[in-house]
Order: sequence, then structure tokens, then C-alpha cells
Amino acid sequence: MPAKVVLKVTDGSLKGTEYIFTERTTCIIGRGVDCNPRLPDDKDHSTISRHHCLLDINPPGMRVRDFGSLNGTFVNGKKIGQRDRNLAHKEALKAKFPEYDLKDGDTIRLGSTVFQVVVSAAPVCSICSKEINGPEAENLPPKDGQYICATCKVNKTPEAPSSIKKDAGTEIKHCTNCGKEFSAKLDDSEILCVSCLENPLQLIKQDESGDTVIINGYKIISELGKGGMGAVYLAEQTATGRKVALKVMLSSAAVNDRAREMFLREVENTKHLKHRNVVGLIDYGNSQGTFFFTLEYCEGGSVDRIMVRQGGKLPVAEATDIILQALDGLIYAHNIKIPNVKLTNGSTITINGLVHRDIKPSNIFYTETSQGRVAKIADFGLGKAFDAAGLSGYTRTGSAAGTPVFMARQQVINFKYSKPEADVWAMAATYYFLLTGRFPRDFPKGKDPWYIVLQTSCIPIQKRNPAIPEKLAGVIDMALIDRPEITFKTAEAFKCALEDVL
Repeated sequence: MPAKVVLKVTDGSLKGTEYIFTERTTCIIGRGVDCNPRLPDDKDHSTISRHHCLLDINPPGMRVRDFGSLNGTFVNGKKIGQRDRNLAHKEALKAKFPEYDLKDGDTIRLGSTVFQVVVSAAPVCSICSKEINGPEAENLPPKDGQYICATCKVNKTPEAPSSIKKDAGTEIKHCTNCGKEFSAKLDDSEILCVSCLENPLQLIKQDESGDTVIINGYKIISELGKGGMGAVYLAEQTATGRKVALKVMLSSAAVNDRAREMFLREVENTKHLKHRNVVGLIDYGNSQGTFFFTLEYCEGGSVDRIMVRQGGKLPVAEATDIILQALDGLIYAHNIKIPNVKLTNGSTITINGLVHRDIKPSNIFYTETSQGRVAKIADFGLGKAFDAAGLSGYTRTGSAAGTPVFMARQQVINFKYSKPEADVWAMAATYYFLLTGRFPRDFPKGKDPWYIVLQTSCIPIQKRNPAIPEKLAGVIDMALIDRPEITFKTAEAFKCALEDVL
């Protein structure tokens, strides 16, 4: 029973229509031809703006934001975000419209069209916080308003770890890692306390000296970064001495089915990508209850850090070399065959092409080789098989849907159905940033970044940096057109256009 959000039209000419969202996405409701959900451009919907409001959905969570519409958006009967009638639509950019969280049963009204929010979420065990899915959820009614999963029932775990008592017929359980009374169970052999759930490295055996943490033959050297779902470490493969980037799933996320699915999805996406200009997967597995995978370590770091070291922007030759290589990686990813993509009905298919959906300087790394500097695209964790959009049943959790400053308006309008051209636009925006140290659009403080992406055009690059050759500037400006559509539909077309003027 995966989480989903349904917008059901309960009043208006579209009554009975349902819009179903099962994964992380942003989308726009309005009369515009590029909106989804799109409302008819007719008399019944004449009070609804072309781009009326934005939905930011991460099932079971959902938010709505009015986009400075003329007649406003109503949430549970309360008007939000309407612009002053004396202001032109573009003037609404100067206003800041807040987001409103929505819950099951809430209503959104645009003109005479009323949507009811219906949220379906997997129940969560009140003891171990694990999501309860499938038949188990249907057969486990809540006890005193709280669900208890089958595992915790079998183990006769009380409602809170701190209240564990030795009663007749109740077996006291202890953390298999540190000996404390347990609060969660990952599998039949690993029973873990809260403290061990919060730090994946506490679960991993140390070497004989007791000083070095070893994960499946990889020695931890230092931490490179940590997010809400995983931590990344610089590690050394003990058998070869090779340096790798080791990503470990935080154990506290391991009991969350959606977080685990997202982590394993990154493994699935990355293991198929074998190209000189894509950060490659080396190994993956489960060590003592902790999911991990290792990637090529790019000692040069990410491109945005190179920029900082070089004063905030890069020379044309250096930036161009990075982008051309990254485009080769993108061409490869957009055309790769991905086997065994699981559909919501349980069947599998082979699809063609993976869209990254978050191309930006911090996701392009470089490493030095005997042939020179090699640029590599990283982090296909947000990637989506574009010709199976809406079918795979994957749910994103714990991260923003891309980065708006490097995002085309088409991706804001419908993140879920992003096509390869959205990556091409983001690569052009990244090129622009490398050459100027500025984003293609201005994002003034206090103004809605999503609205800016939707309603404004990019600033010609020579206004940022007059030293950029005119022909090159022309191609970059052309690549950053996204109204009414993106100019370059493929990474190969953009690369060819660059090579023609270089």
C-alpha cells in the first residue's frame, strides 16, 4: 500500500475527474497548454489563470502555492495568494506567496472547480517506525489507534522501548550491536537500538586495532558528506589500496520503506551506467544490516568547488572542455537501455534512456588521468526512465525535486514527466554559470524562485560576461530558450552546435 495523493474534482464541470500522484513531483494547475492538471480554456473556467497555482507533492505530503492569480486560490474556503487587481501578472513577481500544507480531506477551489485532497499512506508501526505494506497492513487493525507490525507482535515488544518489562511469556530483547534493549528489527538476525539506528558506522566491525571501521573490505578514511538518508565517506579498498567514495544508508532510514527504495533505486540506476564521463558504480551490498555502495572517487572534487578555487568562474577553454565531456556522458545516459524496470502491476520491462533531472555544477566531478582531466556526471539518484514515466511506481523522499536555478520551466510545470531536453537545458545553464559565476535568471531575495522560472526569460550571457565570444554566446543563449519550448531536444544536438562555433 504505497503512499499516494489523489486530487478528486468534487464540484464543477469536471466533477468525478481524478489526478493521482504516487511520487515526488512539482506541477502547475491552470488553463495553459503546458499545465498538468490542465483545466479547459472555456467559459466555465474563465476565472482561472493560465498558470494558477503550483503543487509540490511528496506523497503523502502535499503543498500548494498560488502564483499571483487574479482571482486567488481557496484552501478550505480561505483565499490565498491573490495579487492586487491593479498589478500586471509580471508585477506579481515582486510579491511572495507562501506555501500551504495540505492534508487528507482538505479542499482547493479554483473558480468553480473544487478539488478534494485524498491521501493514502502506508501505516507506520508505533514501536519500530517501519512502514507496514501489502496484506500485512490490511490484516493488522490499529491497537488503541496505533499500528503494530507483525515483527513487533511476534517479539511481544511493548509500546515503548523504555517500558520493557520481564513479564510471564515476554522475552526481553537486546540490541545485537551494543547490548541495549532493542527498539527496531531490520531482519531475522539484526535487532538494533535507537542509538545504533542513528549511526551506520556503529554497526560495522572495526579492525583488530579497534581504530579503523571496515565495511565489506573498505576501510573508512574520512566523511565527505551526510544527508537525511545517507552518508558518504572516502574509503580505501583494503585488497587493492584503491580510493573510493562509499555511500552508506543511514540505519534510521533503513526501516523506512520509501527511503530504502530510493537508496536502492540509486544503485539500480548507477550500476547500468558504464561510461568514461559518468561516475561509475564499483560495488554494492548489505553489510551487517547496513546498505552501502561504492563509486569512483574523483579526487578533483565537484566543478563548483573548482570555481571557488579559481575566483568564481572558469576560462572559456576550461569550462568548454568540462561541458563537452559532460554532454558525452549525458548522450550516453539518455540512450542507455535499462532492463527489468518494475511497474506498479508487478511486471518488468526494458526501457530506453535515463533522465538525470538535477544537472548542476555540484553534480559534475573531475579526476586527473594520464590523458588529462576527465569530467564525470554524478548522482543519478533523481534519475527517471523517461519513457516509463508514471509507470515505475518509485517514490522519492527526503529531497527537493531538482534545483530551480538550473531548471527549465518545462521541468517546473511537470517534474514527473521530464524529458531529456530538460537535462540539456540544465547543462546549458551549468555552462552559463561556469563562464559567468551567475545563474541564467536573476533570483532576487524574497521572490518566489518557482514563479521566476515559470514567468521570466534568461539574461543574455554577454550581459554577464562581455568577453565571451559572440558565436559561442549565441549558441548558449539559444540553448536556454524554454518558451514556448526548449530549442535543443537532445544533448547531441547541443554538443554539435557548440562544436560548430568552437
